[in-house]
Amino acid sequence: MKARKFKEIFGFNILRLCVGIVIFILIIILYDITSKGIGVISWKFLTAMPKNGMTEGGILPAIVGTFLVTVITALLSIPLGMGCAIYLNEYARDNKITRLIRMSIRNLSGVPSIVYGLFGVILFVQMMNLGTCILSAGFTLGLMTLPWTITASEEALKNVPNSYREGALALGATKWQAIKTNVLPYAIPGMLTGTILGLSRAAGETAPILFTGAAFFLPFLPKSLSSQFMALPYHLYIMSTQHHAVSKVRPIAYGTALVLIALVFIMNLCAVIVRYRLRKIKME
Repeated sequence: MKARKFKEIFGFNILRLCVGIVIFILIIILYDITSKGIGVISWKFLTAMPKNGMTEGGILPAIVGTFLVTVITALLSIPLGMGCAIYLNEYARDNKITRLIRMSIRNLSGVPSIVYGLFGVILFVQMMNLGTCILSAGFTLGLMTLPWTITASEEALKNVPNSYREGALALGATKWQAIKTNVLPYAIPGMLTGTILGLSRAAGETAPILFTGAAFFLPFLPKSLSSQFMALPYHLYIMSTQHHAVSKVRPIAYGTALVLIALVFIMNLCAVIVRYRLRKIKME
């Protein structure tokens, strides 16, 4: 009995140590970026156009471009991903084909983002003749986010007890009525949380938009969805590694990194708030 208790205490302490190490490293990274980038952040930096090869001015086009691409990504990935998850979990039979589909979706979640970028160039830029633009980049990120959305949504649906479905069916409800009234209200918080986390990851990706429409220096806002655009992750990559005056623009790079982190944090915070409110409504 004492040996089991000792193993339990030892195991929990190891887990606490791992959590502490992760939090410590995260604090160091956030402190470094914040301390070096906070001095650059100002209203002008957030709302002005870039000037002189991005050695002066602000990053408004990059913020707007990132926002537009994220919206296109959400419009593609959320309906398709949730619809696919509902079909696989609620309607599809458990056979070799559906198991193969699920395995393929899991594997697609681990495909490197640059592969999606090359696929986006072939499909959207060349075959569909969309060109390098916001739509091509958004559709590419949408395809990259789909496996995450499907997996998160299906897991949320699986967590709803079968008795909820059976009770509705026993009262004469159709299959869709049972799903709509007894399953989705309890699964939506988890589905939305996983989806928003996937969108947060997409907002910080560089490789998929590198080939499909992102530009380093455009001192104006996109005129339409078929225009090239600036984006925070690609902008940060160029500023940090490829700029002709890297040391000069390093503070701007840290400021851009801080804005990108804030954007991702806001999206994750939205996921937490939405999940909390939906759970509160469900309990009422």
